[in-house]
Amino acid sequence: MKQRVLVVDDDLRIVRFIRLKLTASGYQVSATTDGGEALELARAEQPDVTVLDIIMPGMDGFEVLRKLRAFCDRPVIVISARSENGPEALKLGASDFMLKPFDINDLVARIQRALG
Repeated sequence: MKQRVLVVDDDLRIVRFIRLKLTASGYQVSATTDGGEALELARAEQPDVTVLDIIMPGMDGFEVLRKLRAFCDRPVIVISARSENGPEALKLGASDFMLKPFDINDLVARIQRALG
């Protein structure tokens, strides 16, 4: 069975780019541009790892991470265009932090590492 990855980013181009690479790398990918929907997908699909953007309208990634940690202890790799978001994300329970723009192959490697 394929490992499941949930991708959450308000930029649809980034979502499509990550989805394409992860699907080609053998993962089953769910994706959304909305924080609330991300939590619904996480509950329903129980992804093995989540890739989560911080800067999003409405519910930002920090809030998604707080709520996600209430029911899920699986790895979360946070991505953000702001380096100062890294320490806060890790404090809230993120497994890893990547600064945008990032190398897609590095993201795949970090997902593999997070999944053990």
